[in-house]
Formats: sequence, C-alpha cells, structure tokens
Amino acid sequence: MSIKKTGVDQQLIRDLAGILNDTNLTEIQVELGDLKVRVSRQAQAMHAVAAPLAVAAPVAAAAAQAASAAASADLSKNAVPSPMVGTAYLAPSPDAKPFVEIGQKVKEGQTLLIIEAMKTMNQIPSPRAGTVTAILIEDAQPVEYGMPLVVLE
Repeated sequence: MSIKKTGVDQQLIRDLAGILNDTNLTEIQVELGDLKVRVSRQAQAMHAVAAPLAVAAPVAAAAAQAASAAASADLSKNAVPSPMVGTAYLAPSPDAKPFVEIGQKVKEGQTLLIIEAMKTMNQIPSPRAGTVTAILIEDAQPVEYGMPLVVLE
C-alpha cells in the first residue's frame, strides 16, 4: 500500500480497503472538504492515494480530523448502497445544483442522486433521515449493485 504523507489517518485507508474487500469493489473514493482519498484494487494489489487539493495547513488539518471522524463511523453500516448497476449522477443535469452535499440534512425518501440504467433515470431516495457525511462517488461514475454511494449519519 503506498500512501503519500499528508497527515491522513491511516485507519481511514484501512477501513476503506476493508469495504473494498467486503463488497468486492475495485475502487472507493471519499471526499471530505478539500481532502480526497481514493483506494483502488487492481488485480490482487491494493493502492491508496490521498491527495489534498492545494489547501492551507489549517484547512488540511481540519480535513484530516474530518477524515478521522469518518473513519470512526461504521461506513458499511451507514452507507447507502446502489440498488442497481448503472451510471450515477449527483445532479439532475450537468449545470444544476447537486441533489445533496456533505453536511446537508436529508429526510427519508429525499432524492440523494440518480442512476441511469438502460436509458432510464432512477431516483435513489434516502432510506432514512440523517446528515450526509460523505459522498463516495463522483458525478457520472459507473456504479455496481451494492456499491456504497453516500454515507448518512
């Protein structure tokens, strides 16, 4: 496992790698503020990349604390899984505001994102009320059945 030294909690990387193993995914990504952590598996090798986006030291420290808080939460328990295979979109159109953002409170049944499958746009509702603590996918990303999409606390 190769990790750039950015002050990222290594337990977060281990937890994400555990989710990869538990769900047979090949890649998982978490964005917390300006901190982006992606863990991917190619064949039998595991790779982890943590890349903060040009941030000041206090912001990076806050992002690392947020990453640590996210690691302490049981992501597999609180993650909303994909109910289907398709392409996930975070907004109703490319120039529209996303359905949800990190830190936003959502109600049960509120649309979190949409998944396009067989040229049909399927709204993915929140299974419960809570706060969005992580969005584990990028816009227009292919998703698999059972893949964690959003973490609700």
